[in-house]
Amino acid sequence: MEIKHPPNNEHIDRNMVKVEVNLDDTSGELLGYVMDLLFAAGANDVFYTPIYMKKNRPGVLLQLLCSTSKVEKMKEILLRETTTLGIRYYPITVHRMQRRFIKVETDWGKVTVKQGISNGEVFQSSPEYEECKTIAEKHQIPLKKVYEEIWKVL
Repeated sequence: MEIKHPPNNEHIDRNMVKVEVNLDDTSGELLGYVMDLLFAAGANDVFYTPIYMKKNRPGVLLQLLCSTSKVEKMKEILLRETTTLGIRYYPITVHRMQRRFIKVETDWGKVTVKQGISNGEVFQSSPEYEECKTIAEKHQIPLKKVYEEIWKVL
């Protein structure tokens, strides 16, 4: 599944929508499946928050961000694949920072690091998890050690 991301340059996106539904009687496996479908359909972000619903029933608040052009597809997936009986959505403005991907050399090979940039300055660096996980498994070392090595280089 290829996930399409917005442009990597810093910009204000005024054509976004936040979509949300309250869910109960929903398993973690179902939530993961729905998340994959939403990302594949063009959601920019999908996330869950535990909530308490009426009669104090535990539930999940599923929220997603997408462009206005994707709202109908998101609603279709949510109605088909979840237990929801209602969907809330509203316009939202997103200020996206510039993103840059660099390669960092470690004792175990190169690792991709995503950097967030604002006004020309790096304010955030995040090693790519899957690459770090592969190194940890291959070399039988703790994942945190891989991250520590990368932070030393940055």
